[in-house]
Amino acid sequence: MTLHMQRELEKLKKSILALSAVVEETVQQSVQALENLNVDLAEKVIANDDLIDDMEVDFEEECLKILALHQPVANDLRFIIAVLKINNDLERIGDLATNIADRALSLAAEERIPVPFDFSGMADKVEQMLKKSIDALVNYDLRLAAQVCKMDDEVDSLHKSTYQQVKEEIRRHPQRLESLVHYLSVSRHLERIADLATNLAEDVIYLIEGNIVRHTSLTR
Repeated sequence: MTLHMQRELEKLKKSILALSAVVEETVQQSVQALENLNVDLAEKVIANDDLIDDMEVDFEEECLKILALHQPVANDLRFIIAVLKINNDLERIGDLATNIADRALSLAAEERIPVPFDFSGMADKVEQMLKKSIDALVNYDLRLAAQVCKMDDEVDSLHKSTYQQVKEEIRRHPQRLESLVHYLSVSRHLERIADLATNLAEDVIYLIEGNIVRHTSLTR
C-alpha cells in the first residue's frame, strides 16, 4: 500500500467514526425528545438531519474517488466496501431518529396520554445495540459485533408485544387513536434502528473476517 493510499484510508476511518458519533447522539436526542415531549429538542434533531445527509454524501464521494484513483485490492478494497455500507446504514438511522422526533412533535401538540408500552426499556436496548456496533467498528471487536446480532431478536419481540398492547389500548380508548398510532410508529422506528445496528455489526464482521454473515445463523 502506498503512503498516500494509507493516508486516504485513515481519513476515511476518521470520517466514518465522526458520522457514527453524530448519528448516535441524534438517536439519543430523539429518544429524549419523545420521552419528555420536548419540542425544542425534537426540532434540533430534525434540523440536524441535513448535516447527516451531507456527511453521508461527502463520505461516499471520497470512497468512490479512492476506488477510481487507486483501484484498491484485497483488505483495502474490503474496507472500502464495508464502510460504504456502514455509511448508508448510518444515514438511514439518522432518518429514523428524525421520524421519532417528528412523532414527538405530533404527540406534544395533542392531549397527553400514558405511553402504551415500555418505550424507555425498548429505547435503551436499541441505544445499547447502536453503541456496541459503533464500538465494534472502532475497536475491530468481533465479540461486540456478535452481541449486537443476538440482541436483534429481543427488540423484534418487544415490537411485536407493543403492537398487541397498542391494539388493546385502541379498543379501550378509541378517542386516543391518533396518539396511539404515533406511539406504534415510534416502536416501529426503534425496531428498524435495531435492524440497522445489526447490519452495522454484520458489516464489522465482514470487515474483520471477510465473511458475509447476513441471512445466516452464525450470529443469531
